[in-house]
Amino acid sequence: MFRWIMRILWRNNPPKKEQTPESPLLDEPWRELRWGDRQRDLQYVQEYKPAREDIRYLRVLLYGPVGAGKSSLITSVSNVLREQITIPALANAITSDKSFTKQYDTHKFAKGRGSSKTFYSVVFNDIMGLEDGSNNGVHPNDIKLALEGRLKEGHKFNPVSPVTKNDPGYNKSPSADDRVHVLVCVVSANTPQIKSSVLEKMKSVRETASELGIPQMAMMTHIDDARGEIEKDLKTVYKSKHLRKKIKDFSAAVGIPINCIFPVKNYSEEIDLNDDVDFLILSALKKMVIFGDDFIEKNC
Repeated sequence: MFRWIMRILWRNNPPKKEQTPESPLLDEPWRELRWGDRQRDLQYVQEYKPAREDIRYLRVLLYGPVGAGKSSLITSVSNVLREQITIPALANAITSDKSFTKQYDTHKFAKGRGSSKTFYSVVFNDIMGLEDGSNNGVHPNDIKLALEGRLKEGHKFNPVSPVTKNDPGYNKSPSADDRVHVLVCVVSANTPQIKSSVLEKMKSVRETASELGIPQMAMMTHIDDARGEIEKDLKTVYKSKHLRKKIKDFSAAVGIPINCIFPVKNYSEEIDLNDDVDFLILSALKKMVIFGDDFIEKNC
């Protein structure tokens, strides 16, 4: 009798099968990379020179929310180009919601040492981070002036008062060498959600760059912190379902095409170079040079 009752209960309420947790990785990468071609891309960037004699440097302008890792990205690019761990650019504290960068500076990447030292033909300009609120962070109008080459080196940003034509930091006669040739948005994969006011500022910057015909890209940093599988193996970056969704959502929110968004890992704790870290940075850096060179050829 007891067995008969148990059979009926089992038939009506069969034991649930344990479900296998869904893999966080896709079976195939959604973007193909030829891992191992680090030296090819490195040589391409190191040997690049603008075709026009009046342009010494291909100028890249970095912008983005506070804490996205712009300063760390500059240091990481320096590490890759110089093929050694270099002195880091001062970066904002992780817990801070205020921009560390206070003035408009050009970051050059040294080639060689001593009296033979020169610089690579790609330079980065860094500006204050975009912050929540109308009186915080860099003013979008200052970014427009930077794009046009109208901000002088060392100009100190004032979130409340953007640059005017009468300010000492205003460049009245920008040359083709002063202009920005590529605009790069730096955003963290760790950011849960970008505030609407910051997104509006980012869209404003994008629209201005589009009006000027300046090519645009995005770098998504902190990818190794976003999910454990990437931290274990950086080569899974383009298999990560979580990261793919982050990139698609960011593309939809800001308007930068997915094929112009590049996930990277910045150097932070390492004391030696890592080929996989280098490769992701170089794949983005090479695109910057290609986009910027096209702009120089057509618009400068």
